[in-house]
Amino acid sequence: MTRRRLASAVADGSLIRVRKGRYVRAGTDSVFVRAARLGGRVDCLSLLQRLGVFVRDAPHLHIQMEPDASRVPSRPDDVVRHWRPTGASSEALATPVVEALVRATRCQDLRAAVATLDSAWHLRLIDEGDLAVIFSRLPRRHRVLRRLLDDRSESGPETFVRLMLRAIGCPFDVQVQLAGVGGVDFVVDGWLIIECDSGQFHSDWEAQKRDRRRDLAAARLGYSTVRLLAEDVMWRGDAVLSALREIIARGPGGPVSVRNSGEFATSVPR
Repeated sequence: MTRRRLASAVADGSLIRVRKGRYVRAGTDSVFVRAARLGGRVDCLSLLQRLGVFVRDAPHLHIQMEPDASRVPSRPDDVVRHWRPTGASSEALATPVVEALVRATRCQDLRAAVATLDSAWHLRLIDEGDLAVIFSRLPRRHRVLRRLLDDRSESGPETFVRLMLRAIGCPFDVQVQLAGVGGVDFVVDGWLIIECDSGQFHSDWEAQKRDRRRDLAAARLGYSTVRLLAEDVMWRGDAVLSALREIIARGPGGPVSVRNSGEFATSVPR
């Protein structure tokens, strides 16, 4: 495009000038526009969150910067810059997913990193070959995480609970179909159902009624049910792990249904 056409497109709003010689189409996600204006590409947790991949916490904008970049704007307090080469084209506004996952694994604690990798795999954004590439690019201490991944996890909190159950050392199955009940997140030791509830899918009364009917159907089959709040699983994990240890150690024969109540939530130090 000629300079005149570019100027006309910027004037009529069909193009946005992000930096000298760099333009994006009107309507481009503001996160990508901001990253381009800062001289980088959307990367790491910020890109994965945009793609619907689970990340536990992403308060900052993560951008990839070329190591030889010059005359870049100063870094705002809410931006994390990752200085490294990329396989992305010069016009790309984001890094490749595999690169973002490598960086995100290093930017999070190990449980959150497993949950992010599980999520990307479950969404089919990556496959076994991509996982091999990701772990080949990670430090050796991260490679032990590969055997912990499971693409059946439908949410980040489910991954956290699965890792807790592994730590307890009890036998369990994931994503189990029960006659008259439907799919449940976990069946532990053949008698305990564990479900991970979030506001996204369980907040309205109709959803809660379905849950109660499912719990009743499960009780008729001899199962006890524990419903964990996703926020407690992610942010009060030690308390949840302790409670699960006690429930599983006690074995069958306790209350039919144990719910993660407000009393539990308020008893855990913030």
